[in-house]
Amino acid sequence: MEVKSKVWGQFQGKDVSLFFLKNKEMEVRVMDYGCTITHLFILDDKGEKDDIVLGFDTLQPYLDGHPFFGAIAGRYANRIKDGRFRLNNVTYQLAKNEALTSQHLHGGLRGFDKYIWESEVIEEEDQIGVKFSRLSRDGEEGYPGNLKVIHKIILTHENALIFDFYATTDKDTIINLVNHSYYNLRGIKNGDITEQYMQIFADDYTPVYSDTMIPTGEIAAVGNTGLDFRELTAIGLNMDKIDEGWIDNNFCIRQEAGKKELNRAAIFYDPKTQRKMQVLTNLPGLQFYNGFKLSNKAWIGKEGQKYENYDGLCLETQNYPDAPNHPHFPNSILKKGEVYHAVTIHRFSWGE
Repeated sequence: MEVKSKVWGQFQGKDVSLFFLKNKEMEVRVMDYGCTITHLFILDDKGEKDDIVLGFDTLQPYLDGHPFFGAIAGRYANRIKDGRFRLNNVTYQLAKNEALTSQHLHGGLRGFDKYIWESEVIEEEDQIGVKFSRLSRDGEEGYPGNLKVIHKIILTHENALIFDFYATTDKDTIINLVNHSYYNLRGIKNGDITEQYMQIFADDYTPVYSDTMIPTGEIAAVGNTGLDFRELTAIGLNMDKIDEGWIDNNFCIRQEAGKKELNRAAIFYDPKTQRKMQVLTNLPGLQFYNGFKLSNKAWIGKEGQKYENYDGLCLETQNYPDAPNHPHFPNSILKKGEVYHAVTIHRFSWGE
């Protein structure tokens, strides 16, 4: 296993570094701008290696703006209704930065994805990675509290990719941190995700208002809907049961494990390459987005490829959207003196 880095460009007069994490069978590339996964190469059943995440070949397109390809989203990922929440009898107003819905999305106008993070290489016998850190100051994007964040991205010798988040605050705040990679197990130049398979370990989901994508507050069963992925199911078959085939929903992960264990969240599988990605997490929700808006803009990606609808999907382990405004949703408040710890593991395999 080896880890190395190079300067990939500059942002606001500072160097942006790209890190290369390699074991015998996988390679992950991640940069310190937005803790962003830029490339993820894995084998298939024939021993061929493909890149399975959407992104760009150079730094500039990331700086120009993009749909969170591989980046961290925070301080609060997903949406907050009208950019407003109340905490300790104080109402906080955040940016309403999602143009189509006028809601607060993924941390605001300048979320965690738009900063260069401090970085430190991790090299151990059975894993390598990068430890990223930054201080999100009190009032940043309207959020309360000086929030100290550590985000470790780790590759193990057993082909697991780990996203590990820690945070502390000097004032009560809200928090929800995710990695926002777009995956295509067939390889990003080999067709869309509709013929690939998904299993999500959830019996319920949180319905949303169609005009704002904000949860109604209801917890609804996935049964008899196009969101029923309780068994391994071809994604396109379920899309056919949904108006326009759009999937962008939060699933309520079954809490099967003990407090010290991770719950199964999803299995993503491609029968053509026999690649499999198993997702485990200690978080309560999973946002499954099937990439139905990728054609809204001309995203020219790696090797000049234009990304189209359904070319990649997101599996964002998270707290529920708009949880600060729904007391019956899982707790989203990080209190002064407490520690936020969220961990998600993606286990990759092929040829089984």
